[in-house]
Amino acid sequence: MTKPSLPDLLHAAVSAVGGTERPGQVAMAEAVAEAVDDQAHLLVQAGTGTGKSLGYLVPALAHGERVVVATATLALQRQLVERDMPRTVEALHPQLRRRPQFAMLKGRSNYVCLHRLHEGAPQDEEDGLFDVFEQATPTSKLGKDLLRLRDWADETETGDRDDLTPGVSDRAWGQVSVSSRECLGASKCAYGAECFAEAARERAKLADVVITNHALLAIDTIEGAPILPQHEVLIIDEAHELVSRVTGVATGELTPGQVNRAVRRAAKLVDEKAADQLQTAAETFERLMELALPGRLEEIPEELGYCLMALRDAARTVIVALGSTRDKSVQDEDAVRKQALAAVENVQAVAERIVGGSEYDVVWYERHDRFGASLRVAPLSVSGLLREKLFTDRSVVLTSATLKLGGDFNGVAASLGLGPEGTAGDDEPAWKGLDVGSPFDYGKQGILYVAKHLAQPGREGSRTDMLDELAELIEAAGGRTLGLFSSMRGAQAAAEAMRGRLDMPILLQGEETLGELIRNFAADARTCLFGTLSLWQGVDVPGPNCQLVVMDRVPFPRPDDPLMSARQKAVEEAGGNGFMAVAATHAALLMAQGAGRLVRATGDRGVVAVLDPRVERARYGSFLRKSMPDFWYTTDRNQVRRSLAAIDQAAKTAGE
Repeated sequence: MTKPSLPDLLHAAVSAVGGTERPGQVAMAEAVAEAVDDQAHLLVQAGTGTGKSLGYLVPALAHGERVVVATATLALQRQLVERDMPRTVEALHPQLRRRPQFAMLKGRSNYVCLHRLHEGAPQDEEDGLFDVFEQATPTSKLGKDLLRLRDWADETETGDRDDLTPGVSDRAWGQVSVSSRECLGASKCAYGAECFAEAARERAKLADVVITNHALLAIDTIEGAPILPQHEVLIIDEAHELVSRVTGVATGELTPGQVNRAVRRAAKLVDEKAADQLQTAAETFERLMELALPGRLEEIPEELGYCLMALRDAARTVIVALGSTRDKSVQDEDAVRKQALAAVENVQAVAERIVGGSEYDVVWYERHDRFGASLRVAPLSVSGLLREKLFTDRSVVLTSATLKLGGDFNGVAASLGLGPEGTAGDDEPAWKGLDVGSPFDYGKQGILYVAKHLAQPGREGSRTDMLDELAELIEAAGGRTLGLFSSMRGAQAAAEAMRGRLDMPILLQGEETLGELIRNFAADARTCLFGTLSLWQGVDVPGPNCQLVVMDRVPFPRPDDPLMSARQKAVEEAGGNGFMAVAATHAALLMAQGAGRLVRATGDRGVVAVLDPRVERARYGSFLRKSMPDFWYTTDRNQVRRSLAAIDQAAKTAGE
């Protein structure tokens, strides 16, 4: 039988989703097919509108081996599972002579636990499941959520939290879900045969394409806990997020509340001496954390070190004692033990890690206004882990709209543990980079404006000149503004100032759910939306209602960010440029993502305005500009106001 050609397969798939093939999409599909056939590694930058999902799905399905696709966001996971995969499979079936199967797989805590729901596993809160279920009509939001979860669990086919609409609070979900450490295991659980998480794993074992997320990929790859089925091809979409997600998975944390919860769970299951030992260590830890000041701990203070060793040793004693309950056959007692064991094991592991004092870890105190102080430990770098664990025994394709920073792939590649393109050593896998461009004509559709006349932003104080500039730009644009701020404080100050100056709706992140804010912003041309990090990457509003994207300043990491400053220092000590490798690269990635909010369709027009003169004046300014789409560039404030007014008028005329 003649093997179907890639162009024919791509054409069929694109037609099935109602689109048209684009040159960048074709180039991407060909490069992915070559990488998969050669068992090679590929980095592909594919701009918005390229159709990159089909650019990697079609050649992967044509190859015939199992594929794992890992994404960062729920939106893309849903798009793949609900739209792209079903249509692509049906479109390719006649030519492939088979119908590839696909499945979504998430971490265990994303699925409702039937044992927790029906058997009433132990709870620390006063209002447990049975307290709620015994009430005729619960009045609290938690109670109503739990009753709705019970009813939903009888109806759902997946048990997946994301299939529950509307959603419930984390507190409510926490009462009906378990972590992998708390799970009894299918063989010991009375509900093992019906378990939603186990069913999802079984579907994944049979699937040709498994769609998962970066966090689960990190657990599977980095922690050596096999969750994903064996696969020959790994495709990482939204790859610019991977290092951050892997770092999150590899970060440990201890808080007084967490330690005290472990004490409470274990106290009923072990002898008094073991429980008292852990209780005493927990009380000392809580006292020290009350005095903790935010910042990095380059050396562990002596008193904290003794406290952590006491916690570690006490937790180890409790773990040994809890192990003696493992032969009990009563399911409830198994659940109690598993929950306690999971909590104490986490305390022991994090305390041991910090006491161990690895040169490759960063330790710091963090303080939150609402949750108090925490002690955290994270890897100085995940590049070595990724190089060793990710790029072995499979072909890896990484793709995103923003992988080239400052004009090349090398910065992102280095963060992934890869050497310069075209080079390979014993421990550095070879890889190729490809930029397939974008279907948009950025030079004609958008303007990049840098307000070089403004004063350089400082760390403190109001920027009156910046607020004046912002108000004038919004007025010229007739609203239609997405304001991206480097801090929540900055977004709040700007929203307050604009509400006092402009007769336009100013939406602020945090005042409504993010989804509701974006819907309201997209529905009204005069509306402006201000916010911070999630807006830099999470807004997709094509059309005339988003024609001005404003960045208040270069989003460098905070100078007191313990992990970022430690990474910068490490690069400098190794002879590199720490500022460019860490701070400037971090800022460039966010600015590239932020600028990408402007042009989402071929008819979009508008301005990206950066209200920070350093993008024009500083030596690193050209690096930041090269990382953004190739818009027409200017520092002429009058020209930009005329352009915004003309774009606004054209949009109004078109809407009449």
